[in-house]
Amino acid sequence: MFEGFTNVAADIDGVRIHALKGGRGPALLLLHGHPQTHAIWHKVAPALAERFTVIVADLRGYGESGKPQGAPDHSTYAKRRMALDQVELMRGLGYASFALVGHDRGGRVAARMAVDHPHAVTRLVTLDVAPTVAMYEQTSFAFARAYWHWFFLVRPAPFPETLIRADPDLYLKQTMGARSAGLAPFAPEAYAHYLRCLSDPATAHGICEDYRASITIDLEHDRADLAAGKRIVCPFLALWGAHGTVGQCFDPLAEWRSWSESVSGEALPCGHYMAEEAPQLLLEHVLPFLDR
Repeated sequence: MFEGFTNVAADIDGVRIHALKGGRGPALLLLHGHPQTHAIWHKVAPALAERFTVIVADLRGYGESGKPQGAPDHSTYAKRRMALDQVELMRGLGYASFALVGHDRGGRVAARMAVDHPHAVTRLVTLDVAPTVAMYEQTSFAFARAYWHWFFLVRPAPFPETLIRADPDLYLKQTMGARSAGLAPFAPEAYAHYLRCLSDPATAHGICEDYRASITIDLEHDRADLAAGKRIVCPFLALWGAHGTVGQCFDPLAEWRSWSESVSGEALPCGHYMAEEAPQLLLEHVLPFLDR
């Protein structure tokens, strides 16, 4: 995977943020979701690298990035903190501004980055995600049943961490494999990378703290910004899978309009893991937006 890409990293307040870099042209940062790593982009990164300098990064707590102990208020894994990691990574690589694509948890970090660092983010794409506030406040039986991990991972430590560490492969199969496409979208080498990283005991804590932050401090930040009128001001494209839970339980475009006056988007005929399940279709929608 990622032939021609090189390892890069930055130390952000004592936390190492790992990424791969390849291609040439304007800078483009790609952020993954749960419970995965930068490897989700391996099917689309080569095509993107023909037009952009592509940086595929691991969020703190995931992949090969650092996994610090969570703070009592979960601020160590607040999306504001995770977004700053990536801004500092890009600055360290020489990019004061860049386009941004985020899937799942990476989409939440990307949206927060666009609000907090409007001069850094030139264009924003989110994949199969709706605003966190909307998803929690509109939780239904169907959503809770499909996204059970949202409510499992936020339980106090060390309960969920202990269960994940007991059988990381089972956890991957019960989260990734339980979606509409099953395990078919995942190349063996990508799945092996997800399993290797999740088998690090510290990853379980990082993942749980990411979700604990989302149900506490992230909601505080989001509600405060909405009340203050802060919005996403860059061009914004929201895409989601027609067969996925987000599109079936929510109206992503309507919810993102609470955050952006210019957001556009649509459902694609696939499930949650868009970059691995429908890479060519995703490129056909993302490239024209990024090229404008």
